Parts: sequence; C-alpha cells; structure tokens
Amino acid sequence: MTRKILVTSALPYANGAIHLGHLVEYIQTDIWVRFQKMHGHECYYVCADDTHGTPIMLRAEKEGITPEQLIARVHGEHLRDFTGFHVGFDSYHSTNSEENCELSSTVYLKLREAGLIEQKTIEQYYDPVREMFLPDRFIKGQCPKCGAQDQYGDGCEVCGATYTPTDLVNPVSAVSGSTPVRRESEHYFFKLGACEAFLREWTRSGALQQEAANKLDEWFSAGLQNWDISRDAPYFGFEIPDAPGKYFYVWLDAPIGYMASFKKLAAEKNLDFDAWWHSDSGTELYHFIGKDILYFHALFWPAMLKNAGYRTPNGVFAHGFLTVNGAKMSKSRGTFITAESYLASGMNPEWLRYYYAAKINGSMEDLDLNLADFIARVNSDLVGKYVNIASRTAGFIAKRFDGKLAASLPASELLGEVQHAATLIGECYETREYGKALREIMRLTDLANQYVNDNKPWELTKQNGSEALLHEVCSVSVNLFRLLTLYLKPVLPKLATEVESFLNIAALTWTDAGTLLTNHSINAYNHLMTRVEQKQVDALVAANQQSLEPTAETHSPARHAEAQAHTIAPIADTITVDDFARIDLRVAKIVNAEHVEGADKLIRLTLDIGEGKTRNVFAGIKSAYDPEKLIGRMTVMVANLAPRKMKFGVSEGMVLAASGETPGLYILSPDDGAVPGMRVK
Repeated sequence: MTRKILVTSALPYANGAIHLGHLVEYIQTDIWVRFQKMHGHECYYVCADDTHGTPIMLRAEKEGITPEQLIARVHGEHLRDFTGFHVGFDSYHSTNSEENCELSSTVYLKLREAGLIEQKTIEQYYDPVREMFLPDRFIKGQCPKCGAQDQYGDGCEVCGATYTPTDLVNPVSAVSGSTPVRRESEHYFFKLGACEAFLREWTRSGALQQEAANKLDEWFSAGLQNWDISRDAPYFGFEIPDAPGKYFYVWLDAPIGYMASFKKLAAEKNLDFDAWWHSDSGTELYHFIGKDILYFHALFWPAMLKNAGYRTPNGVFAHGFLTVNGAKMSKSRGTFITAESYLASGMNPEWLRYYYAAKINGSMEDLDLNLADFIARVNSDLVGKYVNIASRTAGFIAKRFDGKLAASLPASELLGEVQHAATLIGECYETREYGKALREIMRLTDLANQYVNDNKPWELTKQNGSEALLHEVCSVSVNLFRLLTLYLKPVLPKLATEVESFLNIAALTWTDAGTLLTNHSINAYNHLMTRVEQKQVDALVAANQQSLEPTAETHSPARHAEAQAHTIAPIADTITVDDFARIDLRVAKIVNAEHVEGADKLIRLTLDIGEGKTRNVFAGIKSAYDPEKLIGRMTVMVANLAPRKMKFGVSEGMVLAASGETPGLYILSPDDGAVPGMRVK
C-alpha cells in the first residue's frame, strides 16, 4: 500500500552557519525520507529558513543591510551546505514568505474565533537608548539566586535558577549597554492552559517517544502557562491582524513555516494542500527535531493545529545533541566545525553521513563524534569491507568475461540470507534505528568478504578448468555487493548512484532485494571511495580553531552578534585577601549524580568531602554533562556556603565550574593525587 507522507526538519535560524551539530538532524531525516521513497511511497521533505525576530533585525543593522538582504544571503549559504551533504529537500523555503504570512494570519484568526487568544498588559524591560523592548536573551545581569554575574534574563547557567528578566540584579541591555527601564505594554496570549485535556491525550497517543512523553508530564505537573505570542515594534516579522505595531513572536510563525513550505511545493506540483493538512485525508505528518525544542513542537504546535482546524502530527521524533570527542563543540579546540569548512576541506560528506547513521537510534540520546573512531570506522566499514567486495571481484568480470555476469547463479544460502535481511533492515530504518541497521549490513558484509576469501578468485585464474567457477564466484560477489548497496542507499545516496552506473542498472528500490542480476553486462569498475587520512581531520580541526581573545575582526559590525556569545566574561569587582580567605574550597569526590525531575539545567550531586561526610549539591551543569559520566570524578566545591533551600531540595554547597565560550561549561578538577576533604589554597 502506497503511503502519503509529509516530513519536516526543524527550521535553521537565519542568523548563523550550518555546523556539524545541525547536520545530525538533517542527515537523520534525509535517510528516513530516502528509505520511504525507495519503497515507492509518495513522500515529501520540506523545510525552510527561520527568518524572523530581534537577532535577525539587529545583525542586519550591524552589517548595514536590510533583514531581507541578510536572510536571502543566508538562505543561499544554508541550501549550499545542505546540498553538499546530499540532504534532498523537496522544498526549502523561507518563513518570510507570502505563504507563511497568509497561513500565520489564518491560524491566528481561527484561534481567536475559538476564544483562545487573550490580551493582557505586562511589564517588560525597555532600552531607552534603542527605544525598543528587550527579549530575555538581550538582557544580562546578576543572578538573583546565587549572585553569578553576566547571566541572561531568563535563567542562570551557574545555579540553574529560572526567573523573569525583571528579577535580575543590575540589569544591562546587551544591545546598547544601557540600563533598561520597566515599561508596560499590551500583549497577546495563546491560552495553552485551556488545551491541557487534549494535550494530555495527544502526548500519550504514540506520537512521541516514551522519554519525550515522560518529559512533558513534568510540564503538565508544573501547570501549562498561557503563551505570549506577540512582540512590540521594532521587530522583523509579520504584523498581527487588527493590532498595529504588534508582531507575531517568531515561534508562532516558525512552525507554520512547515505548512508554508509545503504550500509552495503543492502549487508547483499541483498537490491538494488542504487534503494533506486535514486528519481525514489519509496522509501522514512527521517532524524531526532536537530535544531542546520539544516544548514548542509537542505542546504549542499540536494545540495550535487542533484548534485551528488542521491535522496534528503522527509523530514528533526528538533527538539528542552532538558532542565531539566527548565534549561540547568548542571554537577554541576547533571542534565547532561548520558544514562549509568540512566540504571545503575536500572531505567526503558521505563519510559523515555513515558515521552519524552508525550512531543514531530512535531515542533522545546525545551523539558523540569521536574523531579517531570516525577515521577508523569509515576506513574499516566502507573502504576495508564494503567497497572491497567490488574492488576484489569486478575486475575479473571485465577482463575474463567481457563484462558480463553469469547466466545463472547457484542456490546460495548466503545470497538468500542477504536477500531476506531486507525485512529486518527495513524495520530498523522505519523505526530510526539506523545504528542497528548498519550493524546488520556490516555483518552481512563480513560474510560476503569471507565468501571471497574462501573462494580466492585470484587463485582460480591460475587453475585450468576453473573458468566457470571463477565466473560464478565473481557474479555472486557482484550480486552481494549490489544488495548491500541497496541497503546502504538511504545513507550513501551519491555512492549508490555511482554503483548503479557501474552495475548498469536502474535506480535501486527496496523491492529489488528480491531479484538477482544474471546474464547482465556491467561497466568497468572505478574506485568508489578513498580512505580518511588523519592529516585531513587535523587540518579540518585547525581550520575551525579560533582564539577567544578579542580582536578587531571579532568586534566588527558583521560579527558583533556572534562575538557577544563567544567572549570571556569581564572580571568582577575586586575583593580583598581576607574576603577570599573566608571561602573554604575543598576537594570532593562525586559519588553519585542524577537528573533532577522537573529541572532543565540541574544535576543532583552527592559529594564525598572526606572523613565519611557527604554533601548534597545541585549544580546547573546538565547541559554539559551526562550524570553517569560524572560519578567517580574529583572536583572542587565551596564547602562553607550557607545551605540554600530550592524547589527540589536543599543544596549544601557549590561546585566550581568555568564557562565563557559558547557552549563550553567545565567543572574544575584537581590534579591526580588529591583526595576528598583536602583544602584548596
């Protein structure tokens, strides 16, 4: 039965380059879409640049161009990078489009008619120099809970506290550096709380991974808050109908951008847009997203769709973040690698596609790009195993048999096993268990190589009367290679196309696993893939390595917005030696670490501080560390900090961590030999 499937990836923001972290999602989605298309399903993959908001407006201003000019340039850069990694969108549009403006207004008006929009006067910070209201992330100050300096207006990255911008101590506008003032403004809110009954049912309908549904239960327990969907001028976005000077918040029109991108495609392909966006149409809708935007896609978005009269998603698939060599991507270490630099280095994009696929499963786990493992796995699996099958046998077909495969093949258990594996491998692709699929494919590849090793075609050429056996062995080997190529095609589309040309066959589909090539002419074999060299990876890391020291370039208008995120925080006010002497710093061993239910940033640490004593400490380091990997580590803590009662319990100290470059956050550790309880001097 042919399915009708619409697939999206989260919209990349038009304020920066695509990097290897982004590509986890787009490669994952592209593999799934290619698999569906190989089954003959009517499947469309749409996406767009997310183009609205204050950051876009300010960056364009710094560069001396209009927002429209900025987003047009970035759109070209993004599409170039995606194309370079063989991400095959059917439509890649922009949220700053006529289609999106029309649909955003339509959705809003339907929500208003349903009684789900309310107006309310709120107090916000206002920049008197720039004459604009400030978004939370454009206000910095001192955390009202722990006193940490240089924290954003919506939460502290040191202690994990969340608060409103007006709670900040000594707030400063990140736009002008001035002290913001409080002003009232009328805003428009979507009544998310009124949708709770529907959302509780939908989030447990099977549309989400179990771990995602469990995460949403935390938000239900805390109570769903009504959602501010408006922003005041000046703002780059769409004006709200019947509300002059008020604009849709970017997160309202961004997901509607999925619909807008498909509407553009529907016009081009003469598809029925309305049929695809109503629940009784027999179509399917799937979103691939990062786990950091689950709240928007699993609460706001289905609530908007349902109450505006549209169908809700069949599935929202959330994935984890990318780490490199076990740590967050870092500009100073050269591991914050852009897609553009990877492609410019001459490295094969399908190396990365394969490595990601080998690590991806259907969960929200983070994925680690270990560069040494990357080199070893690609060279072993793709060059040493898979390509090796063709390179060892195809030449004999060309030289000894005029490029023609045997007229018949023997009854082979191996061929049968590889053919029958189509079911299991297909199930793995369907459920996004790509790592499991590739492990099965590589198991079969090992069997194919063992077949070649056992039959030694290079020796058969030297034996009289072995021509028929040589022809058979090489024909079986080429057929095994064709089947393995079929299974790898969603991951390695360009290589598969080259193999199809070499084998002189039409584009492989999933049903082709049921057939074999006999009495068929193939073309001359040309080398299909080179090995990854250590020097290539070293050069790529070096090309992306950036100093964190301020430079003239760092503060040029074109890079001002980025520089704000990557400079070291200024030195705080001086203290005396006596002040410092009052701080009791102790070596501590982390004997247990665990997630804190209901907290986005906190990890609960149990610290051994010597003499059999332990302390319970909440640390805002969840974004940087897997709790299990912290157990057993030594760190440094403030032992005489007064206990602080928090929502989740009492914190009996504070561990020391360093931060500065985004997205770096590192707990401090003593040298080897330190033991719990030692005084740090």
